[in-house]
Amino acid sequence: MLIIPAVDLMEGGCVRLIQGKRENVIRYPGTPADVAAGWVAQGAKRVHFIDLDGAFGGAPAHLAELREVVRRVDVPVQFGGGVRDAAALADVLDAGAAFVILGTSALKNPDFLRRAAGENPGRVILGLDAKDGEVKVSGWEEGERVTPEEVAARFADLPLAGIIFTDIRRDGTLEGFDPGPILSLARAANVPVFAAGGVSRIADIEALIPLEKEGIAGAIVGRALYEGTLDLKAALELV
Repeated sequence: MLIIPAVDLMEGGCVRLIQGKRENVIRYPGTPADVAAGWVAQGAKRVHFIDLDGAFGGAPAHLAELREVVRRVDVPVQFGGGVRDAAALADVLDAGAAFVILGTSALKNPDFLRRAAGENPGRVILGLDAKDGEVKVSGWEEGERVTPEEVAARFADLPLAGIIFTDIRRDGTLEGFDPGPILSLARAANVPVFAAGGVSRIADIEALIPLEKEGIAGAIVGRALYEGTLDLKAALELV
């Protein structure tokens, strides 16, 4: 099971958004490369790199920062945010991302997701962000009136690297992890599923571990690491 530190970027700096709202931003010190390298030095086996400006604007805005992170760390980097066409996908892969997360494009342009996954088997991750059982897209500002389970079923035939499920209500809140929604998705999916949103203390990691047999492969953790409510080394040792 992987514990994957998140490096979320806005205007070149490391941030966290509470429940995905741009007005609820917390800024943290350190360059993205320094922060990522710090997590890897503590034992992280992968880094989660999210371009928030890209997610809101529709095109990647932090490719230079991605290149620097890839140069500094010796673990795979997964990138998401604004990758909505073939040109953006090529730019992100050329910048060194090992995995590319497609979320909005999966709902808005499913043919693109199918082509991307088919041409890059094992390198595309489906990002499903949901609130009250409804998938949200475009930086969580638009609803699609479809459940995560329904979306996973649509793309069950693709050679995806996995699915990242974000519980929007809990994301960045440090309120703790709710296993119900992701467990339902994991049982419906045929690829590894990663939890994001609310994983904020060692008890949340303990709650995740028994779910590995259901297809949950790990967790994305952000604010909890920055603010010290979860110790990365302890979490890695536990899993």
